[in-house]
Amino acid sequence: MGQKDSVLKDSSEDGDDENEMEEEKNMMIKLNWINGETPEGFLEAKTLGEHLGEIVKIRGSVHKIRRMTGFAFVLIRQRKGIVQGILSPEYTPFPLEELEEELCGNFTVEVVPEERSKTGFDLRILAVEILSRPKALSPVVLNQKNLDVNLETALNYRPLTLRHEKERAVFKIQAEMTRSFREFFHQEGFTEIHTPKIVYAGAEGGANIFALPYFGKEAFLAQSPQFYKQMMVGVFERVFEIGPVFRAEKHDTSRHLNEYTSVDLEMGYIASFQEIMEVETRMMRHLMAHLEENAQEELRLLGVTLPSVEAIPALKFSEAKALLWGEEAGAEFSPDLEPEEEKRLCALIYEEIGSEFVFVTHYPTTKRPFYAMEDPQNPEETLSFDLLFRGVEITTGGQRIHEYGEQVAKMNRRGMTMEDFESYLMIHKHGMPPHGGLGLGMERLTSRLLQQDNVRRATLFPRDTQRLIP
Repeated sequence: MGQKDSVLKDSSEDGDDENEMEEEKNMMIKLNWINGETPEGFLEAKTLGEHLGEIVKIRGSVHKIRRMTGFAFVLIRQRKGIVQGILSPEYTPFPLEELEEELCGNFTVEVVPEERSKTGFDLRILAVEILSRPKALSPVVLNQKNLDVNLETALNYRPLTLRHEKERAVFKIQAEMTRSFREFFHQEGFTEIHTPKIVYAGAEGGANIFALPYFGKEAFLAQSPQFYKQMMVGVFERVFEIGPVFRAEKHDTSRHLNEYTSVDLEMGYIASFQEIMEVETRMMRHLMAHLEENAQEELRLLGVTLPSVEAIPALKFSEAKALLWGEEAGAEFSPDLEPEEEKRLCALIYEEIGSEFVFVTHYPTTKRPFYAMEDPQNPEETLSFDLLFRGVEITTGGQRIHEYGEQVAKMNRRGMTMEDFESYLMIHKHGMPPHGGLGLGMERLTSRLLQQDNVRRATLFPRDTQRLIP
């Protein structure tokens, strides 16, 4: 026992020695502590007027050089605008010939009052610190008022053309739209979720789904977060997600993409699917107020007129068809609204009551997915809706089936295999409240808000049937 104690003691002492050596080693290492400090400030365009008579620093890319006799105007592109500086031998030793467009640098400038300037001041460039130079000239002209290229060229050179002031304004507006939605959802008690984009089955069914190999199995890219957001209603009651979805549709039109950003919400304990439309109306009203306050410069630059959203009219699908076609609608009309019908319907509604939005409700059961609840008064119709805006459908939504027996019966009528949806049906089997939700296409909404001719103009890097790069 004594020998054992001795061995243990010796072992412990060896451990203490090792610890002491490690501590000494650590003491010999010089540590650099990162404290989250802010580096020396560089000013943005909108704050320069507060520094009249001062010498300050700005940074950015040389957007355009306008050479005059003996001096030059230098436009410097920053993340939030373009400022104009004056480079003259009178106050800077930096040679003008050393400057070139798209050069990135730090600029020391003097903010000088100037009544003739729109901003009320001039910037005298006193010094230039070059951070990087372009290797080649841009294949497209970026410093004109408008980006004068066709859509195909604009997309081919997207990493460059997005630098154009008007192009980047589109996505500044889109960023504010996303911020607005998140603010609204949090105010309304929704919880943000992040659902899988690699799934075992498509929520919408059909052939418009991308398949991919997955460790010896077949998986798919998510067409929608539908199954998962329904599952999460049983957890948080109100949920939302803003993320990518994928559709293998072979459409090559001005309104279709194969990957787009979907704004999804799902909410429980609803008394009627109309509650979802009420939420979306409030959401649109909040969005327009947010953009009016936070994207004024971009809206002005692009000449955007925001729509009024005091209230949104709603009519049934059958009523919409009758309004469009009168007696010709008949009983054999298409179970969906065609693109031209959406345009005509929006034009009629705007002409009659001045609303640029319209809800179309009660779409035919044959057109809606298996989880759409049928109208108890008419099983041929669903408790569903689309929201149309300026001629294009931007939202699809409605009430979902929440009773297990009802959901299984509808799936059986459609010849679906229950085993493929076992994890989805788990929520129905173990209790779900009446619920529903919607999905909104971010790019479509942006495109219609800006009244663009193609949804790709509102997509950073579009993915369609022809385009995989850049």
